[in-house]
Amino acid sequence: MLAVGGPGCATHYIPNTDVEDTDDNRQIVQFCERYRKALELKDTSALLGMASPRYYEDGGNVDPSDDMDFDGLRSWLDTRFQETTAIRYEIRYRRIDYGEARRVQVIFTYSASWRIPGLKQDDWRHKVSDNRLELEYDNESKSFKITAGM
Repeated sequence: MLAVGGPGCATHYIPNTDVEDTDDNRQIVQFCERYRKALELKDTSALLGMASPRYYEDGGNVDPSDDMDFDGLRSWLDTRFQETTAIRYEIRYRRIDYGEARRVQVIFTYSASWRIPGLKQDDWRHKVSDNRLELEYDNESKSFKITAGM
């Protein structure tokens, strides 16, 4: 008989994720959960506090008209984001990739529902998609900061 795997060889995952259960991964998922909750609560102060001053999002394309830096993020959170009247945001964490200088990419699938004012009544919008948050460790605040992906 050929034994496949051995005792103690099984990979353990953080519950409700596809991410291996390690102290570092738990810390990152906990940070991302604070981000998710801040989105649902429309807590712009918390969201801006989680964003790096070097935040930059290129929209995933070559069109510079939809690029957003930290000031653009602040403006969007203070205007368009505030138009939503309710947000439900669920995350399924797929993978965490570690780079140099404590840079991290969190790959996830999200399911978002949000309500915005319509002509006669509020409209519910829904979206399911893959995304990634790019994080870097900030020594000053001793926490991660989001550099892209919001």
